Amino acid sequence: MIDVNQTPAATKPDLGPEQLFRQAFSVRRENFPDEISFFAPGLKHYSIPEFEPQNPRAFLPISLTGAGCALDCDHCNKKILEPMIPLNRKEGLFSMCQRLAANGTESVLISGGSLKTGEVPFIRHIDDIRRVKEELGLRIIMHTGLIRDEKEVAALKDAGVDGVALDIIGSNETIREVYHLDATVEDFDRSLELLAKYGLSLRPHIILGLHYGKFLGEYQALDMIAKYPVHSLVVVILVPMSDTNMWGIDPPDTGEVADFFVKARLRMPDTNIMLGCARPLGDYKKIVDKAAVEAGFNGIAYPAEGVVAHAKEMGLKTVFFENSCSCGT
Repeated sequence: MIDVNQTPAATKPDLGPEQLFRQAFSVRRENFPDEISFFAPGLKHYSIPEFEPQNPRAFLPISLTGAGCALDCDHCNKKILEPMIPLNRKEGLFSMCQRLAANGTESVLISGGSLKTGEVPFIRHIDDIRRVKEELGLRIIMHTGLIRDEKEVAALKDAGVDGVALDIIGSNETIREVYHLDATVEDFDRSLELLAKYGLSLRPHIILGLHYGKFLGEYQALDMIAKYPVHSLVVVILVPMSDTNMWGIDPPDTGEVADFFVKARLRMPDTNIMLGCARPLGDYKKIVDKAAVEAGFNGIAYPAEGVVAHAKEMGLKTVFFENSCSCGT
């Protein structure tokens, strides 16, 4: 089990009864093969002794809005868009993806900044999205933001996208104070409902500590997601970034994070659960990555050094992919 003595001085959590971790790992074994996936998309340089990606262009994120976003969220302030490839409107999405595919890209995340209503404006590009799938055969994960128009969901289904990712927030207070969005928890629930209705492959994300480093609505988001036929749940952790209103705050306690991992596995026993790329670095990352393995997660993006070996010690076969965990399994 995790050695809590490795916890940074600022956090000395009780990671919960060992039997809960054992129960969670047992549930994993009842529902999945003894195999864990590790992901390293080419968004940044990454190398550990067991895994060094060879094609940094295998998976690339595209922003349909460039650096623009109407929301100015307190945790992001548009910085999440910075590493994405901005769409050149003159070139167009299809020609851009054609060029990327010629240079080794196999999968793309099509994302972008949000409108004030919370949607990513993808519908104007839907014909190109369909062509990218049909003519280039690229794997496409869409980040849609809130879904308010059923016709847009039908268009995504018709375009043949491989999956849809969106953040699910379980607190009206967080929606209002962090996202500055005129929406409610019910709007996020409705988005999941519409996507599920059309049989799209759902890969919702929960951001732990989104409310200024505190838990507020994470378990409500988990309950919301558990109602639907989800392909995979991606859990990420708040990383306070410079030039945002959350710079300098502490991320959530590692013990509280580990407790959520266990409860997520028990709440969704037969759903793929991934630890996504966003989480604090250093000792914090080592602790939560080991907790994810022990809680029975199916995959981890950019695993901390030593975590692959720990998974093997837990009896798991390790498999490596040069794409996003949102593409996985």
